[in-house]
Amino acid sequence: MKASATHIARDAHNSSILQLLARMGFAVNGLLHILIGFIAITVAFGAGAGSADQSGALAQLASSPGGVFVLWTVVVGMSALGLWLVVSVFVMQGDPKRKWSRRLANIAKAIVYFALGATALTFARGGSASSASSTQSASSSLLASPGGAIVLFLAGIAVLGVAGYFIYKGAAQKFRSDLTVPSGTAGRTVVALGVVGYIAKGVALGVVAILVGVAALTRDASKSTGLDGALKALAALPYGTIALILIGFGLLAYGVYCFVRARRARL
Repeated sequence: MKASATHIARDAHNSSILQLLARMGFAVNGLLHILIGFIAITVAFGAGAGSADQSGALAQLASSPGGVFVLWTVVVGMSALGLWLVVSVFVMQGDPKRKWSRRLANIAKAIVYFALGATALTFARGGSASSASSTQSASSSLLASPGGAIVLFLAGIAVLGVAGYFIYKGAAQKFRSDLTVPSGTAGRTVVALGVVGYIAKGVALGVVAILVGVAALTRDASKSTGLDGALKALAALPYGTIALILIGFGLLAYGVYCFVRARRARL
């Protein structure tokens, strides 16, 4: 039975259709990060009123001509990428200890992509959603329960760990194993985009983690506002505008890198 399940998972993992859809998932993820980057930059210059997060990016798509078709592409791409990651859990090779850590990481990423797909589905069907409000609501529910502040604080620590991993992956160029890096100038450009993009995303997530921790310590759910609140809080600090502009351009770089990964990912 186990061998049969593994065989089915391997066939699905090697499916050209699923791989094509997973590559589309990387591409739409890149599109969302490019939109978030632009929103962050406009917020830094005081000209942006949208949410500098995934829901803000999806709202921009929804309001654009033909945006509903792009939203359905996001739904399919994110769902396929999440499914591909789940399937990959069953076919991993290598050191058993490392396999379990990689499996947990893939499951966590799959959950994120499925959630993004679900949010995109809401917008595609004419609805709306707010990541910041959802984060606040979840934090409020936790703080209202026994031991919830501790759980929320640990969640902040977990997000901080993810942020640190993104910064490390960018600085150490560990992302190179995720794709086939082209040679010459193109390869150096791809690596530069990856380094800048991963570090920028790590810094943004680090600010999110800090706000979650502050919300837990002060028992104030309004402090936990997700990526949008983190970036806007950063803009309010001394030299925060400059930092926000740099992060915005970094997210643009990450978005372009995702497009390259869509084409050259090692699946």
